[in-house]
Amino acid sequence: MPLNRDFIGREFSAAEPYEVSRVKIREFAEAIGDPNPVYRSAAAARALGHPDVLAPPTFAFVVIGTASDQSPIFDPEFGMRYEFVVHGEQRFTYHRPIRAGDVLSVRSRIADISKAKRNEILHTGSELRAADGELVCTALNVLVSRGTAVLEEAR
Repeated sequence: MPLNRDFIGREFSAAEPYEVSRVKIREFAEAIGDPNPVYRSAAAARALGHPDVLAPPTFAFVVIGTASDQSPIFDPEFGMRYEFVVHGEQRFTYHRPIRAGDVLSVRSRIADISKAKRNEILHTGSELRAADGELVCTALNVLVSRGTAVLEEAR
């Protein structure tokens, strides 16, 4: 089944904001194997002019993941078959670092679905905003639905 293009433009967000903690930042840094002290020590972060511990750049994906329960790509009407899906790309644009103490809201959108030979390419975009509305990060996520374009053409 091809991906349902009627879903392009649909927005979704997490039910509640995500509160960034020093513990979660440290656990994430350990999980990715990054020993940078600014991910573990408030003193190290302050020495570089930051108010608290910073999160590694890919930590934004943790926050974005809190909205996944609401994502329309899990709706059977969308037509995503996960046995055909691979991750294509992830890109983050930061307006400032994520840091301990941030309370972040995420709003995501299915931006586009395109064809690339036998595959379909799903583009989603997300914005992470602080409690005061400040834009902290934007993200692009690309998933590749392998072979489903062929299924579309066979109909």
